[in-house]
Amino acid sequence: MPGLKLTIGASDSDRTRPIASGEVTIAGVEPEVTLMGVQALFNKQLGSHVFDACEFPLATYLRTLERPDRPYLAIPIFPSRHFRFSSVFVNKASGITKPADLAGKRIGLMVFDMAAAVWQRGIFEEFHGLDRTAPIYVTGGLEAPRTGDEHPQLYPAKFKVERTDKPLAKMLADGEIDALYTARAPSTWPSETVGRLFEDPKTVELDYFRKTGIFPPMHILAIKRPIVEANPWLPRALFDAFVEAHKVARARMFDQVALSTILPWALESLLEAESELGADYWPAGFAKNRAMLATVIRYLQEDDLIKTDFTPEDLFEGADILGT
Repeated sequence: MPGLKLTIGASDSDRTRPIASGEVTIAGVEPEVTLMGVQALFNKQLGSHVFDACEFPLATYLRTLERPDRPYLAIPIFPSRHFRFSSVFVNKASGITKPADLAGKRIGLMVFDMAAAVWQRGIFEEFHGLDRTAPIYVTGGLEAPRTGDEHPQLYPAKFKVERTDKPLAKMLADGEIDALYTARAPSTWPSETVGRLFEDPKTVELDYFRKTGIFPPMHILAIKRPIVEANPWLPRALFDAFVEAHKVARARMFDQVALSTILPWALESLLEAESELGADYWPAGFAKNRAMLATVIRYLQEDDLIKTDFTPEDLFEGADILGT
């Protein structure tokens, strides 16, 4: 019996390639998988909604739940996670040596509601004494001018936000902005003028994890809600497949017959990560992520990006996998 034809959009990673290649199958589904760069993927989906299921920006997903139509339903799969302490860059002449020094400074960022920025604003206020409204935020393209928002943004009134048509990477190097919150390193780093806020981000990130137990997710997997309503078995099928794909990715990294990446010590890095963070440091499912989800909901509320007092359960209502 033919399976459900389903288009899936995802970033190109070791966690998604097993599904794209067909190495991992999705029960009851004939998938058509497209792998592409993260920003292009999000712009395509949030602008045209072309995929039936898609890797989705976490903060933006929560914002969609406040829409009357609630167009998407997520499942607790988090294809991208990142400690973002390594993703804060500063102009070396600015005198910024710690997060609290960013008060009153001009901080560039590409997308105001991107999860990286939500986590950075929340963590720096909660743990590092930087009021999230103290800086001036400057939005624009990282390496090239941007004429507008590729997908709809909200700029809460309590924030000071400016827009620029200049590349933020060059603005940072030239001292036109003092710092940059980013999901990718600017082309002007490393250089004589641009450095990281944290010279040893790994130490700071491990300290944060030991305090909170959180390895912050950037993305979630979301399905168009009408498709779920017509096929209520689909969330579980997708969940199981993405969990299996993650296992394949780990096994491939563990297999040292031929290196799966260009990193010569990839296995040692994996073993070190599991030693420091625990064997299940990239957890799928609801139960293991509930506390983390409560935190990101709170950060979004404190940003005024959402008004609803969501519970973590609300993110997956109707997905029939809350027991996972």
